[in-house]
Amino acid sequence: MKKIAILGSTGSIGVNALKVVAEMPGQFEVFGLAANSAASTLARQAKTFKARMVTMYDPEAAMSLKTQLNGHCKHLAPGVEGLVELASHPEVDVVLTSLVGGVGFAPLLAAIRAGKTIALANKEPMVMAGRQFMREAAKFKARIIPVDSEPSAIFQCVQGHLPDRAAGDLSKLIRRVLLTASGGAFYKREGSLDGVSVEQALNHPTWKMGKKITVDCATLMNKGFEAIEIMNLFNLKREQVEIVIHPQSIMHSGVEFSDGSVLAQMSPPDMKLPIQYAMTYPARTIRVIEPLDLVKAGTLTFFKPDFRRFPCLDLAAEAAKTGGGMPAVLNAADEVAVSAFIAGRIRFTDIPKVVEAAMRKYKGKPGLPDFPEVVELDAWARRKAEEACAAP
Repeated sequence: MKKIAILGSTGSIGVNALKVVAEMPGQFEVFGLAANSAASTLARQAKTFKARMVTMYDPEAAMSLKTQLNGHCKHLAPGVEGLVELASHPEVDVVLTSLVGGVGFAPLLAAIRAGKTIALANKEPMVMAGRQFMREAAKFKARIIPVDSEPSAIFQCVQGHLPDRAAGDLSKLIRRVLLTASGGAFYKREGSLDGVSVEQALNHPTWKMGKKITVDCATLMNKGFEAIEIMNLFNLKREQVEIVIHPQSIMHSGVEFSDGSVLAQMSPPDMKLPIQYAMTYPARTIRVIEPLDLVKAGTLTFFKPDFRRFPCLDLAAEAAKTGGGMPAVLNAADEVAVSAFIAGRIRFTDIPKVVEAAMRKYKGKPGLPDFPEVVELDAWARRKAEEACAAP
């Protein structure tokens, strides 16, 4: 029985992970749970799954959780400290991290240095310092398995070539990766996007996710992030990653190999499948989703993305090409901009403008920054993005 720690258990990924656990009795023990501020939900999860340890990122929520659990299990320190302790706990076999944004940076590093198997749904740290994380994973013999549906699809497609490794250098075997995107809330919308509301941006046509990632899907920044993540996971160049709009979200991504053969992973759009695969890897076990009916699915369509209409894609491509600390600037500025949009401080179309403003101010040094430098750069970029949000 694998002991699992879920960082971000009250979000959509965490909730689906617990559904997988419930549907596979005897396969997993929920060792620990962590969340941001939803104390009541976490308390209910901890009681249901008999978690041994819990932690809340928000200190006030941590106090509320203690009251609600009333000695039910051990409470770790709030904030990053508790996340790091849970992610690196010696009894944990699998760390599922579905935290939002850069807050997952330190827990991911801790899990890697503890040699864990990491089911990764928190792509932002891999955008910030993915190559550094992969080097660290090789050093400490940790395994990083992507959970988001598209990176998971690519991971699944290459397993026949790397049966004993989580990722690796596939750059000579892969001609290109076909990274699919649903298109988000506004792919089919005509006219200006200046006046779109937060509610409209959060109305994703296919997936039910948290606010941050849903807005990133609407701007297509999420796909830019995934392109960088995939480059880092599989040691690919930017020109080896081709983004394709696929509104039906049936083909989750594909890989074209050097001989011209294309392998793709397909399934109904249900996150329980990639979550389950990351948790049970390398085994494939029972089915926890509805079977794919291609006749019912009907026609599958594919389109090129409109880079002019969705400038976040260009910004992500620029960050990937520049390298160094620029992807960390991209990520931090986007977090600030999306938060400002959700709060009603800026317009939807201001998001890429804020990100670009921070990127233009960055004068980085050559080479990859080390982990402390990435953390400092993240803080710097957030300040620059806040300044851009406040500018008239």
